[in-house]
Amino acid sequence: MNTKQQMDEFDVLIAGGGAAGIGLAASLKWRDPSLKIAIIEPSEDHYYQPSWTLVGGGAFNVKNSKRKTKDIIPPGVVWIKDKVTGFNPEANEVMIQHGSPVKYQFLAVTTGLKTKWDSIPGLVEAIGKNGVTSNYSYDYSPYTWELVKQMKSGKAIFTQPPMPIKCPGAPQKAMYLSCYEWEKQGNLKNIEVELNNAGAALFGVADFVPPLMEYVKKYNATLNFNCNLVSIDGPNKKAIFAVKDADGNVTQVEKTFDMLHVVPPQGPQDCLIGSPIANADGWVEVDQFSLQHTRYPNIFGLGDCCSSPNSKTAAAARKQVVVVAENLLATRSKQPMPLKYDGYGSCPLTVERGKIVLAEFGFGGKLMPTFPWLINPLKATKLAWILKKDVLPWLYWNAMLKGREWLARPFEN
Repeated sequence: MNTKQQMDEFDVLIAGGGAAGIGLAASLKWRDPSLKIAIIEPSEDHYYQPSWTLVGGGAFNVKNSKRKTKDIIPPGVVWIKDKVTGFNPEANEVMIQHGSPVKYQFLAVTTGLKTKWDSIPGLVEAIGKNGVTSNYSYDYSPYTWELVKQMKSGKAIFTQPPMPIKCPGAPQKAMYLSCYEWEKQGNLKNIEVELNNAGAALFGVADFVPPLMEYVKKYNATLNFNCNLVSIDGPNKKAIFAVKDADGNVTQVEKTFDMLHVVPPQGPQDCLIGSPIANADGWVEVDQFSLQHTRYPNIFGLGDCCSSPNSKTAAAARKQVVVVAENLLATRSKQPMPLKYDGYGSCPLTVERGKIVLAEFGFGGKLMPTFPWLINPLKATKLAWILKKDVLPWLYWNAMLKGREWLARPFEN
């Protein structure tokens, strides 16, 4: 973009061009085409990340998860191709890496979270070879499927780091889809399967644990809780875990593996840590219902970067986009904010190829099924698989990123 544009003040500046940022820009433009909107986003490529679980299970072509950012920026929205480095809310400015601060009347922060590949010693050196893989990456999710197809016997370890992470069900989804394939090929009986979870429960919403445990038992998988991956020796195929006992004592345990599916730790982006708009943990400090900043009324936060205690999923961002669009425009017009976010998130738990437990829930673990008359939320169903594999990717590219909001409003105002 040229210098003249950068010196101008935008009606709405959006920091981050992921699902929440692009979705919000499209939503605002649809509501008021006259708005002067800019998105700050350094990446040339945009990814539909929820599909990578299916890529790792051999059910989705990874190339279909990627589009060019320039092709999905909504018409009339300025793309500032740069990296956010800081925030100055007192001056209504966002600092960027290669230029003057960008000024705004209203700011929406949608920077997502950071996947910290380098926080586990040995991971960066080992991943993509040595039997070490991750579905949390465009580059490595196809390697998951290669390993699954090749494996006839041995030990497969799946890991889950401490919360928060993107799509909290994804670590176990990798395990289920792998086990399904091994069972189909007649190899599961020769493979020792473990899920090593840094947390204390299989899933954060208790209602979904019984249907998931049916599959854990079916696949004869071992669940290890309070067990966190801390380092990897790829060439020797060894992993070190910090294991916490009932008294809180931590010991280090070495495990050998033939396949290791790693979910890297995740956290706030560097530009938010210690910034005036973040809380002590580095998340954008918002009211969980209005998604308005608790101290700066012209700032909103949504998506994975905000402090709202919802599950960090694309489905949550889809609902939050509508809340922020309407509440921001109401605030701009000095009107009461009309919408409340209900904490909705969705995690389609892929328990086998062809069946999914469609977990939809809100604040406090309240069940919030969209189609309760059609899909039993507590059973693995074929309909939920079709929704995940075919319907949701289409909705993402053709609805959410284009301001079309079918079934995207909160259930309760």
